[in-house]
Amino acid sequence: MNIMTETHIPYEDMLKAGMHFGRKKTVFNPRMQPYVYTVRDGICIIDLLKTQAQLGITGEFLKKTMQSGGIILFVALTKQSVDGIKDLAMALGMPYVIDRWLGGTLTNFKVINNRVKKLEEMEKALKAGEMDKYTKKERVMLSKEMAKMTTHFEGLKKLTRMPDVVVVSSLKESALPIHEATKMGVKVVAITNTDSDPNTVNYIVPANDRSKKSVDLILEALKTELRSAAPTTTTTTQ
Repeated sequence: MNIMTETHIPYEDMLKAGMHFGRKKTVFNPRMQPYVYTVRDGICIIDLLKTQAQLGITGEFLKKTMQSGGIILFVALTKQSVDGIKDLAMALGMPYVIDRWLGGTLTNFKVINNRVKKLEEMEKALKAGEMDKYTKKERVMLSKEMAKMTTHFEGLKKLTRMPDVVVVSSLKESALPIHEATKMGVKVVAITNTDSDPNTVNYIVPANDRSKKSVDLILEALKTELRSAAPTTTTTTQ
């Protein structure tokens, strides 16, 4: 049975992106052994056929999650994955976190959700011209507060309840969101390099998580696969 259709990435493209380059043997996690093809010059080489297989399994899981009305929270805490994760989440109409994870995003969800609602109320007030009643100094202060809140909470506007799945662009760099997701019983999908423990999450895509080209290829393949399952939105023409 072929589980790789739209999530398939041409093998040559994977090689060009350096997707097969793992970490040094000295930091190798033994639990990643099934996904390592060989060790070359002290560097673990990831088996890209295993990457393809895991990408297919992961894509199918995420697609079923979306088709059943599930919410997927996409998380990018590494510089090389920020653009790709944000683009993927927005294309699918899903929430996202980039750059920094706020402690309590999942474990203290009600408080975080209230902050998101406050941001939305401030934006409505701004559009309605309600800020005009404040002094110039007060407007400057409110503007700074709003900018700071936008940075932290803009991507969480679509997180209307606890997510069904959290997708992280790097298992190694996502300890806090993975900890919170696990504590709350939320499943985790992670791009996983050879220095990480794959048993700490539910689904992995073994790949070079330090290469922007590698990460982008995976995220683009997932976007192609998941777009058909994304919730439809009504648009109005002017």
